[in-house]
Amino acid sequence: MKIILTQTIESLGAAGEIITVKDGYARNYLIPRGMAMEATKKTIATVQKNIDQTEIKEAKARENLESLVKQLNKLTLKFTLKAGEEEKLFGSVTSQMIADAIVSKGYQIDKKEIDLHEPLKHVGNHFVDIKVGKGLTGRIKVKVAAEK
Repeated sequence: MKIILTQTIESLGAAGEIITVKDGYARNYLIPRGMAMEATKKTIATVQKNIDQTEIKEAKARENLESLVKQLNKLTLKFTLKAGEEEKLFGSVTSQMIADAIVSKGYQIDKKEIDLHEPLKHVGNHFVDIKVGKGLTGRIKVKVAAEK
């Protein structure tokens, strides 16, 4: 039986592919679970249209993420905290503080997207990576200064 997959199945293929499987497997397993549809001219056209629409949405989301990365690469955050000898901070700059500062600048970033291996504990300039999704990473500059 010829079917068209409505979702990606590792052992069979990707969504939108037309494949041939045994009749019982299609009727008893794939079609009732919504994983596939019988391949007729009408269903092929419908699924192809849905795939085209999702590709357009993903392309727009990707463009938005790329522009966000460009904006983040230009961004510089400044923090002023109390520091002791050898320019070591009393406390640290955490990913939550960085996320709050980015949100206050008007960007939608969650603290889980900030790739900060350990809190910043020294005065100086640091670079922090922000993973915005779909393999895109922005890099912001964080300046930490000592309170006078």
